Amino acid sequence: MTPPAPPGAFGRASFQLVLLRRMADFQPELADEARRRLGASLAEQREANKRWQAMVRSPRSRGALARYRSVLGPPESACARTIGDLECEALLWPLPLWPDLRFEVLAAPDGAVWNEWLVRAPGAQGPVLRSPQDLTPWSATVDEVAAAFAPVRPMEGTAPTRWRLAFTAQGRPYVAEFTYGLIQRVSAGDGP
Repeated sequence: MTPPAPPGAFGRASFQLVLLRRMADFQPELADEARRRLGASLAEQREANKRWQAMVRSPRSRGALARYRSVLGPPESACARTIGDLECEALLWPLPLWPDLRFEVLAAPDGAVWNEWLVRAPGAQGPVLRSPQDLTPWSATVDEVAAAFAPVRPMEGTAPTRWRLAFTAQGRPYVAEFTYGLIQRVSAGDGP
């Protein structure tokens, strides 16, 4: 386990506040409750987001993968993964707010980050997803929804940290929306 960041440092707690800030666009009550569990004020969350954005946009930035390593510490695990004909490294970090999930970063051999989102932790039991009603906020990941309601059609998200999947269930079209890979809401929509 990585020790807590020293006061004033940007560590896991601050990073979780950044994730919550984007999730609050869809689920403000859940995000507010999680922020309070972290013991952070709204002002501290705004400051964490401001610092994260400064790190991301800095001309002296060391790159996304180095940034994640400096903020989250050494990954819990790292392994080679092949996606289609692309080779990458999958790095996983635990986050206390979501003990059954891991923050996954997929990195190219040159260190470029291709994807970053929450996935189910290895060995953790995922949800049983039989109907769209089972897709409650923060209950499932992109991969879990895609497997449960195949075939799905990926759709462009409304921001870089968002994904959408269109699918048909019970003869009706739906769209599932995700932030950092975690389900936020499901609505009637266009089917695959």
